[in-house]
Amino acid sequence: MDISDEKLEKLRSAVATLDQISDKEKAGFINLVSRYLSVGAEQINWSKIQTPTDELLLPYETLPPSPQDPEEIKKLLDKLVVLKLNGGLGTTMGCTGPKSVIEVRDGFTFLDLIVIQIESLNKKYGCNVPLLLMNSFNTNEDTQKILEKYATTDIEIHTFNQSKYPRLVVDDFMPFPCKGRTGKDGWYPPGHGDVYQCLVNSGKLDMLLSMGKEYVFIANSDNLGATVDLQILNSIIQNQNEVCVEVTPKTLADVKGGTLISYDGKIQLLEIAQVPDEHVNEFKSIEKFKIFNTNNLWLNLNSIKRLVDGNALQMEIIPNPKEVDGVKVLQLETAYGAAVKFFDNAIGITVPRSRFLPVKATSDFLLVQSDLYTVVDGYVIRNEARVNLSNPSIDLGPEFKKVSDFLRRFKSIPSIVELNSLKVSGDVCFRSGVVLKGKVSITAKPGEKLEIPDGLVIDNKEINGPDDF
Repeated sequence: MDISDEKLEKLRSAVATLDQISDKEKAGFINLVSRYLSVGAEQINWSKIQTPTDELLLPYETLPPSPQDPEEIKKLLDKLVVLKLNGGLGTTMGCTGPKSVIEVRDGFTFLDLIVIQIESLNKKYGCNVPLLLMNSFNTNEDTQKILEKYATTDIEIHTFNQSKYPRLVVDDFMPFPCKGRTGKDGWYPPGHGDVYQCLVNSGKLDMLLSMGKEYVFIANSDNLGATVDLQILNSIIQNQNEVCVEVTPKTLADVKGGTLISYDGKIQLLEIAQVPDEHVNEFKSIEKFKIFNTNNLWLNLNSIKRLVDGNALQMEIIPNPKEVDGVKVLQLETAYGAAVKFFDNAIGITVPRSRFLPVKATSDFLLVQSDLYTVVDGYVIRNEARVNLSNPSIDLGPEFKKVSDFLRRFKSIPSIVELNSLKVSGDVCFRSGVVLKGKVSITAKPGEKLEIPDGLVIDNKEINGPDDF
């Protein structure tokens, strides 16, 4: 027995004693660790990477138009279910609870906007598009309470939980909960690649198939651009694609995002964790890799069932080292986009940038709360007065990191329709009706508070104090 076998046997015995998780979760965890011990963190053979051909990567504008007849649209939508990944917390922006319940615009939360969008589709076409939420053990309880407010809406909402796995203590490769860490910090959700197995384990996949559903659209709950697109749905049904990945042109802000490549004649996603160290700069280049993954996926439900039942979804393992109170622990995770290569007739579609509008930080918050966007039927619509196709780049200092601090520093959100870039650092506050244009930099001197007065127009200017107004 080699050292890996010994580790695994000890781990298996320890995991068997953990009564906080199900037998299916125990089996899934041991399977993940076993694969990690045998293959490690897999890296790609760089010389075999090719640019996807036109047959594998389609421009959005070349897709056939979707039907105009409401009855035909109803038939399309009745085959669809929308699944939002709802396992994340709003901790990076200083919030507690599920990120999806942060108010992002006009008093609406991410979840409000998702529900309103689907409800308006169901009402308009008389269809039944259900909403599924994959929660984590961190978000499930709060989400269940929040969902009560949607009880009277014209939409079926179903939830299921992502797996709960024990963190591994690096020193002896034993489960953290076996060291007395039985609270939340002893466990982790193993990445959204877990979605396929959890759909099956929860019984939700069989439920959807019995309802006559054929396709699922999966996206992050914090991506405001990830809405149901009839043209994409129509195209993949016509062409019998088992999976479709939405990608969009890469900018310098997206250099760490996964990209779509052709490898051994099939498309697959390439993430930065798989890239050999000597090729990382090449991976980040926007000349060689011109597109990146939006994390919007369309998948055939029967295909998911076939692949899960056949244990075929062996996605690359992403080791995620952490430290908890001085103890080094390891989380083994997978990404759901990595499953693309296992599906037949897989394609990518290069979609407009408008389908990628995530809110990861308060700088994104500023964009979506500004006059750059409005909300119609739950959809966040870009202001046509904006001539530049790209959004402004926004860099807010640490004083703006938490949502509560961000809101306190803006009496109202400035107009940014004509803004190219904004950099703010120090103790800066904005009064009402401020207009920002061109390239703007605002810096408060250390120990001083800088207040931008009501109605001030700042056009291509650097401000370091009141004398610069």
